[in-house]
Amino acid sequence: MAEDLKVRYSDKDLEEFRTLIEEKIEKAKQHLELLKSSYMNDGNNGTDDTSPTFKAFEEGSETMSKEANTQLAIRQEKFIRDLKNALLRIENKTYGICRVTGKLINKERLKLVPHATLSIEAKNMQK
Repeated sequence: MAEDLKVRYSDKDLEEFRTLIEEKIEKAKQHLELLKSSYMNDGNNGTDDTSPTFKAFEEGSETMSKEANTQLAIRQEKFIRDLKNALLRIENKTYGICRVTGKLINKERLKLVPHATLSIEAKNMQK
C-alpha cells in the first residue's frame, strides 16, 4: 500500500508550475517568431548602391547571422518541446520527480529550470 503513496508535489504546487510553464511557453513562442521572421527576411538593407567590398562583407555577415538565428531557433523549438513535456508530467502528476533518484526536485530549481527532469544530486552523478 505504501508503494502507491508516491512522493509528489501537491495539486496547488502543480498549478503554480503550470502557470509558470505556460507563461514561459508563450514568451518562447514569441521569441521563436522573432527569430524566424529575422532569418526569413530577405535581408536587403538597401546596400545595392554601396561599394562592392562593403556588399560582400554585408552578405558574409548576413549568412553568419542567418546560421546563428537558425541555431537559436532550433534551440528555442527544443525548449518549447521540453516545456510542453513538463506540462504533460503535470497532467499525470509526475512533474518534479527526479527520473534518476525518484526524489522531488528542489522547488527553487524547478522555478529556474521548469523543464528539469533531474535533481541536482542526479545531475552531479552524471559528471
